[in-house]
Amino acid sequence: MAPINSKPAPNDVGRAVPHARGFDNAISLLREGYRFMPRRFEALGADAFTTRLMLRKVLCVRGEDGARMFYQPGRFRRKTGLPPTALALLQDFGSVTTHEGDMHRQRKAMFMSLFGPHERQRLVDLAAAQWRERFDKWRGMPGVIVHHEAEIVLCRAVCQWAGIPIGPEEATQRAREFSAMVDGAASVGPRNWKALLIRTRTEHWARALIDAVRAGTIQVPLESPLSVIARHRDADGELLRRKHAAVELINLLRPTVAVSRFIAFGVLALHQHPQSRARLAEDDTYLTWFAQEVRRYYPFIPAIGGVASHDFDWHGMRIAKGTWVLIDLYGTDHHPASWGDPETFRPERFERWESSGFDLIPQGGGDHYAGHRCPGEFATLDLVKSALRLFATEIDYAVPPQDLTVSLRRMPTLPASGMVIRDVRPL
Repeated sequence: MAPINSKPAPNDVGRAVPHARGFDNAISLLREGYRFMPRRFEALGADAFTTRLMLRKVLCVRGEDGARMFYQPGRFRRKTGLPPTALALLQDFGSVTTHEGDMHRQRKAMFMSLFGPHERQRLVDLAAAQWRERFDKWRGMPGVIVHHEAEIVLCRAVCQWAGIPIGPEEATQRAREFSAMVDGAASVGPRNWKALLIRTRTEHWARALIDAVRAGTIQVPLESPLSVIARHRDADGELLRRKHAAVELINLLRPTVAVSRFIAFGVLALHQHPQSRARLAEDDTYLTWFAQEVRRYYPFIPAIGGVASHDFDWHGMRIAKGTWVLIDLYGTDHHPASWGDPETFRPERFERWESSGFDLIPQGGGDHYAGHRCPGEFATLDLVKSALRLFATEIDYAVPPQDLTVSLRRMPTLPASGMVIRDVRPL
């Protein structure tokens, strides 16, 4: 990181780090997407800069050191760290992410209890059964879009895992709803408005499930995620409000469906690196490296924000209470200091990798229990590994000509075609 002025003006971050050109860069962010922050870090020769977005001053940071600063427990409030429309689609108000202190710790412990090794394996097994069912249906079809199929597979599996009574057609509908929330979160205009309307409808469905569990009109196992969320009591001893319980149920289901993006990217990586196919089938260690490289290399959530809860010093710079900070997740996962050749897809880089907790952060950094790192991160890795092994060992398929470009302007992004395969047949 470039040297930072050791004697900045009190409470003035703008004088301590470079300032990006332009009065307000909100339009540039929308135009440039994932490249917005990395371009300015490189141009300014620093891993931190200030700018204005939507007339609001913001400190942008990247890299392991920036992540370590950002993910210090209790240092930032997430509630006002993102635009309200993005927060509503990705987490919503009243969720675990918007809380700090005892309330956050107890709510986070509830989520972490749902993702122990046994629970994760059950989810992976349910997803694998759904994949095999889809493989059979693909035979004879002119082509399938891997991303769309992965959404259906994961939605059916996670609903079954959570204890939600749902039929195949409704699961497909819910998959599209969860997908729309993710797709609209980083946009403005019609795509965002449509996603917000869908979010409202889906939340009514989730509230009805919570009500039914509490009233005893549907019977689900006590240890099922649906039951655990419906019966959870916060640090104040009170049962979760039905709205907040519905929000947390959605926050369990929607991110699981969003893993479909990593799976689509993983199948793309298999196509572009066919020499890896045999190793994925035989070597579990290499499979883990490959899945981790998918999570590092391909774009997912571009950035996350927080507002400083109190004054603190960082590299001799005073960051004042109320300072808005954005951590560049994509830029950190592509930081040359951490990854050497970040624009090369190379699973072998993980052979001697020892995570600091702040270098690979597609789903957040730091401690899963104490901080805001995604509680489902290990489940994500397991689901991606399982899907890629199934694609490598149980089916053969052709990849027809299509647009496989990955736009870094669109957030969140995907292969333009969604990754189409055809001529699917069992091995």
